[in-house]
Amino acid sequence: MSSFVDSAQLHAKAGDGGAGCVSFRREAHVAKGGPDGGDGGKGGDVWLVADHNQASLLGFRDHPFRRATDGQHGTSKRMHGSNGKDIIVAVPVGTLVHSQEGELLVDLSGPGDRWLAAAGGLGGQGNNRFLSNQRRAPAFAEQGEVGEERWYNLELKLQADVALIGFPNVGKSTLISRVSAARPKIADYPFTTLVPNLGVVRVGARSGRPQDATEYVMADIPGLIEGAAEGRGLGHDFLRHVERARVLCVLLDLSEFAPLGPEEQLAILLRELGDYQADLLDRPRVVVGSKGDVAAQEVEGVPTISAVTGSGIDALSARLAGLVLEVRSREAEQNEHQVVVHKPVPDEITLERTGETNWRVSGRSAERAVRFQDLTDDQALAEIVKRLKDLGVDRVLNRAGVRDGDVVTIGPLSFEWWRDEVGSGLDRGERHRVTRRERLARHGRLDGVGDDDDDDDGS
Repeated sequence: MSSFVDSAQLHAKAGDGGAGCVSFRREAHVAKGGPDGGDGGKGGDVWLVADHNQASLLGFRDHPFRRATDGQHGTSKRMHGSNGKDIIVAVPVGTLVHSQEGELLVDLSGPGDRWLAAAGGLGGQGNNRFLSNQRRAPAFAEQGEVGEERWYNLELKLQADVALIGFPNVGKSTLISRVSAARPKIADYPFTTLVPNLGVVRVGARSGRPQDATEYVMADIPGLIEGAAEGRGLGHDFLRHVERARVLCVLLDLSEFAPLGPEEQLAILLRELGDYQADLLDRPRVVVGSKGDVAAQEVEGVPTISAVTGSGIDALSARLAGLVLEVRSREAEQNEHQVVVHKPVPDEITLERTGETNWRVSGRSAERAVRFQDLTDDQALAEIVKRLKDLGVDRVLNRAGVRDGDVVTIGPLSFEWWRDEVGSGLDRGERHRVTRRERLARHGRLDGVGDDDDDDDGS
């Protein structure tokens, strides 16, 4: 079984937030202590971090699940629950993260790049947070927010300095085993290499002075065939590892057993590279003839090497090292590397019609506004109405044409929407119970609901 895996899935589950506590101070000689419930702790996050010590996605093949810990619940005496611990998920440099629908979300192309895969749920506020001059004994608290839970498709694109390109059985694996410590499978039949192999090549080291050496990473890309750019022969799976190579080394089979002539090999390989990604043809490249020890023909202007005898290997390594240094110096002059997020996670409030008279409000801020432990508590419902208005949910519903009596769902809360001259909010029955005392104090009776069945006998 191969130890190199370049595609896998990830299930990221952030920790849930702890619940807030409903508690009142109890002390000697204190008849009515105030609220002292503490807040719940925040759930842990799941972070993806690009690590140069990771070579493939093998660790996700059989175990794709990564979960952070939950936050602890709040307790009495204003004691807050502890936060859950974040989990750091190491992925290889060059990992692309896709959604389940195939959208590219982020490109972790540099060492140390970090991306939040799943955000932990916020802890709920204890009843101490809701104390006010109008609310002296709040008997409700917030429920902890559920942490995000998502599936992702991971894809690895190798970031090698030099990519070896050629037809199957052209001698790429033999070459990389000659110039580096890599030991790929080598045999005399096509498609011996089914996954890329990496090797570190050191050039120019003086005796006792290894710091003078130039090191670069060489990738042995599995053999390409005609039609690879269209996906033939797993062409896309192989070609994507060429995308980020700094220098291309094209090997041509010069032996009498080659399926095509060297000129035709070169034309097909360049055409496939251009069809897959046009700018690959603009990369620095070196074209060499392989299997020089059994060469049956030569190509004018193309140097010949033999990975078996070692002929021409040193000169090729030195030439590739020079090109790699040139590209690295140009890259150093460019702007500082930044993580490329292709599709930021939206945090806006959205409205979706789910039926003739049914609507669903989505958005993390709106769902946070209704996460109370006891949705039957009048004071909690009044707090929900205030929060939704502050967020502008009522304006969103009004602009969308939501009519009186339509059912609106936000998270676990469903209610009938209504309007009057005072404002808009939960269904009439709930609104009556929530504001009955305030309205009686102002007008002496319930009003402003537009209900024909209201008592009109002056009582």
